[in-house]
Amino acid sequence: MYGGLTAATGIKAGFSGLGIFIFQWVPSLMLSLSTAGATGFTVSGTTTGPITSAVTIPQIKTYLQNISPPPIYQKFIADWGLFAAISLFVSLLLLALLVYCITRLRQVRRFEHQRFEAAAATVAAHDIPRTHLRWERILTEVTSDNEQNWRMAILEADIMLGELLDTLGYRGETMADKMRAVDRADFNTIDLAWEAHRMRNRIAHETSEVALNPRDVRHTIDLYQRVFREFNFVA
Repeated sequence: MYGGLTAATGIKAGFSGLGIFIFQWVPSLMLSLSTAGATGFTVSGTTTGPITSAVTIPQIKTYLQNISPPPIYQKFIADWGLFAAISLFVSLLLLALLVYCITRLRQVRRFEHQRFEAAAATVAAHDIPRTHLRWERILTEVTSDNEQNWRMAILEADIMLGELLDTLGYRGETMADKMRAVDRADFNTIDLAWEAHRMRNRIAHETSEVALNPRDVRHTIDLYQRVFREFNFVA
């Protein structure tokens, strides 16, 4: 217990000395050095001219000894080790904090980079081709109650069929010419394409005379879909 009290007393005295150093010695030293440029610098009772070069440690030690009462100077010398230890501890603490901040910053940047790459990969994986978007719109028009939308859906599907034939390399002045050039061995659903295209021609050339019903429309769209799926043209 006695040892604990002694240690506590020593720590209290050390902090007291630290307070004297911070709040008395440092301001006094700064004030003295700031006025020394005009009045000179006193060392061992003698005043030199204005400071024109760096002040050495022995000069500062002598200066402090001259301007301080002996008890305070002796206290400062006695507690210098404590001041140095506290300064070293604070420096190491700040260094550790700096290293931690830098490490965390790098981790955050690495995490953000990974999230960005994952998001880019997700967008790429879910990137929907234009033909798929067009087909989804056609399917939406077919499910409406508007007969005009049904006609537009079939006409648009036939345009997509023409684009598919172009992609496969079949050439011709008309859609019929392109389908006649098809090799059945390479186009298993060509008969379905012909049936769907004939329905399209009826709608295009006999608009006012052809009455559509939902069953015929869905059947025609299903024909186009089976043709497109053979070549992975739509999902």
